[in-house]
Amino acid sequence: MDAGIDINSVKTYLMGLQDRICAGLEGLDGGRSFREDAWRQRTGEGCTRILTEGAVFEKGGVGFSHVRGASLPGSASARHPEIAGRSFEAMGVSLVLHPRNPYVPTTHMNARFFVSDPEAEQPLWWFGGGFDLTPYYGFEADARHWHESARRACAPFGADVYPRFKQWCDQYFRITHRNEPRGIGGIFFDDLNEWGFARCFEFTRSVGDQFLPAYQPIVERRRDLAWGERQRDFQLYRRGRYVEFNLVYDRGTLFGLQSGGRIESILMSLPPLAAWRYDWKPEPGSDEARLYEEFLVAKDWIAA
Repeated sequence: MDAGIDINSVKTYLMGLQDRICAGLEGLDGGRSFREDAWRQRTGEGCTRILTEGAVFEKGGVGFSHVRGASLPGSASARHPEIAGRSFEAMGVSLVLHPRNPYVPTTHMNARFFVSDPEAEQPLWWFGGGFDLTPYYGFEADARHWHESARRACAPFGADVYPRFKQWCDQYFRITHRNEPRGIGGIFFDDLNEWGFARCFEFTRSVGDQFLPAYQPIVERRRDLAWGERQRDFQLYRRGRYVEFNLVYDRGTLFGLQSGGRIESILMSLPPLAAWRYDWKPEPGSDEARLYEEFLVAKDWIAA
């Protein structure tokens, strides 16, 4: 194997990242603990941690997985036909948090590593990941802080990195059949190997390490805002959009399902409750309409 690729170091970092994020989220939720589900099956092993019915988080999942296969799933081989049919290893940490208070946004973070033909002299590898924010009610201060945190994670790697991966995030987290974004974005990257293993791994760590500083202040600002039935109904309606994206477009979900992954762990990203309405439109001038008009649009939040 290429001496520059250190799979064990990646795995050690990802497992530690899961530990640190769970500890931080438990602190935000008043000390309520995640339930841990360590699993092992033919295709690999992992650890799924779930927090439900907390003071802040109605449902939250933070999962680590390390899977292996004899041939690449279609969701990946379509993008990399040159390695279709080859063996692979993939590992990552993925989280989705669905808060109870509609004024606290849902969020997603992912950090992952993939290698094809891991025992070959020159294996093909790449990193991917990022984090994005899905508010139900928009606050400009939260959007600026989120994107400033994303830019901070990217800054040591070049001035062009944040704009590039922000745009990629805006394009990726888009519900094409609705012609609308899932949220206000953040950063997203995939197939990253252009800087060499050490630098790409360093960048992935920077993104993972920046997640809690990006999300925690937003939760603390919004967790105690009063809300009622109207806000809850809108939250459940917008959660329906989240479900649509994850089941139709999300690469991680599709890869997990096609690679024979553990179904419960793959689908932990889905909210506990969601709703759909036929041809619903927000009332003009309402806070709900403002989400569509001012937040579910691609913009430079740092300059706003």
